[in-house]
Amino acid sequence: MAVIARPRGAVETAAADRFTTERRLAGINIIIAFSALALGGLMGVFQVLEYNGIDLYTPIKPALPGGYYQGLTLHGVLNVLVFTTFFIVGFLTFVAARSFDRPMASKGLGWGALGVMGVGLAMAAVPILLNQANVLFTFYPPLKASGFYYLGLTLVVVGTWLFEANLIMTYRAWRKDNPGAKTPLAAFMVIITMTMWCVATIGIASEMIFLVLPWAFGLVPGTEPLLARTLFWFTGHPIVYFWLLPAYVSWYTMVPHHAGGKLFSEPMARVSFILFLILSVPIGIHHQITDPGIAAAWKLVHVIFTVGVFFPSLLTFFNVVASLEYSGRKRGGQGWLAWIFNLPWSKPAFTTQVFAMLLFAFGGISGLVNASYNVNLVVHNTAWISGHFHLTVGSAVALSFMGITYWLVPHLTGRQLWSRNLALTQAGLWLVGMGLFSHFMHTLGLHGMPRRTQIGAAPYVLPDWEVLLPFTLVGGLLMFASAICYYLNMVMTMSAGKPLEASAEEAQMPFAKAVSGPEDVPAFLDRFTPYLAVTFLLLAVNYGPTLYDLISNGRFNIPGVSPW
Repeated sequence: MAVIARPRGAVETAAADRFTTERRLAGINIIIAFSALALGGLMGVFQVLEYNGIDLYTPIKPALPGGYYQGLTLHGVLNVLVFTTFFIVGFLTFVAARSFDRPMASKGLGWGALGVMGVGLAMAAVPILLNQANVLFTFYPPLKASGFYYLGLTLVVVGTWLFEANLIMTYRAWRKDNPGAKTPLAAFMVIITMTMWCVATIGIASEMIFLVLPWAFGLVPGTEPLLARTLFWFTGHPIVYFWLLPAYVSWYTMVPHHAGGKLFSEPMARVSFILFLILSVPIGIHHQITDPGIAAAWKLVHVIFTVGVFFPSLLTFFNVVASLEYSGRKRGGQGWLAWIFNLPWSKPAFTTQVFAMLLFAFGGISGLVNASYNVNLVVHNTAWISGHFHLTVGSAVALSFMGITYWLVPHLTGRQLWSRNLALTQAGLWLVGMGLFSHFMHTLGLHGMPRRTQIGAAPYVLPDWEVLLPFTLVGGLLMFASAICYYLNMVMTMSAGKPLEASAEEAQMPFAKAVSGPEDVPAFLDRFTPYLAVTFLLLAVNYGPTLYDLISNGRFNIPGVSPW
């Protein structure tokens, strides 16, 4: 396996040998993740071509008999569920082990998590490819897919729980050997991320176990769509932070090192992650503002808390930008903004992730519109949502993960990045392509174009849509060119990269020190239990009355509709 094989002459140290299992787990997870992204991304190109009247689905109808909507399901599932989850588990496994400076507590759990996730992926993939699961990645009864589709994706989630169990065991072993020491920042962030995720998955697990799986396998005649939808969004919104927080782990603990400086404030970084744990989950009903059957008062409560979760994002923005400013000034930059030009823009791992930050800033702004109680009604279920989504998972997440691999793959393989110039070109193409695509998708949404719709075949395409749609095609093709550059660079790095020298930056773990470091961290910012208790309290308050009402008054007899 190229991503884990270290060529002759590569850096070999006793420390590296200690983490052989973690290297292999990271490598295999990353290969699966980016393989999924390749196919899912190709389906995205097909969609934007279809928007502009170029139908590639008909020529490949034997392979994709479901056409546009089967391709759209592949695009959504592979990009936002498979790519993200496998990369996150692999990356965070390696980061946690290196941050604790000890291997994960259980090799068996590490391989078990990968095995369960792999079986789940295969089980879910078969119904999609057989045109038996064209329900996209949102589990909305009465739309009904094959039961194996739901069971497979449930197993992928179970695999993440096994990783969390291994992580907790590793933390306890580290704590036993280091009483009184502050949890290393990267490890602290990994624990918060996975804890938030495991709390969030209570919703989707409940939907699958009690509502969807018995219904999909024909054990019960019907289900309750509104309750299922509410449980889906219990998980469906915090999954965004499950995607984002690993990128934040890199932005906080590694990007300052890539920039040649330090993190501005470790205490502030911990506060932001604690707030993400507390505020990320009890806000899902803001996705259901137009849904009947949920009291307007609780919709308003969730909107208020959604605005609240923007605060740790602002803390992240301030802390990361302050860290970059520190780095730029350390390198000789002066003036209010001129320090920006002194940052190391020739480093792909740095530049790619900063471009992701720039795109995400606009995604955060459009996200506030989505969460607004009244303004949401203007953009609900329009192309605006797709534009926003591509700035978050398609930029802050995907582009950051690409940037991470520009140091991580050389670190795992012991081979130098094949071409820095190609990597920088890739990042620039993605920045411009995504900027065009997302901007015009937002604009099309304001003009009323619906999302999740085969626009090329729709009889109601408006003249102003026809003017704007070609710009989405240009953006999509630029991103496709960026992806080709990325995959070419990765394949050549793993197969033909020169041996990595011991002094090379990629040979070291790029953990950054902090201007205000662990010595300034108060004890209450190095705990988990109190904040977890607050999280469950808010969940009980924000979701308890609504779930009780939906369960008490649910019909549980709505039959399924199979769209294939």
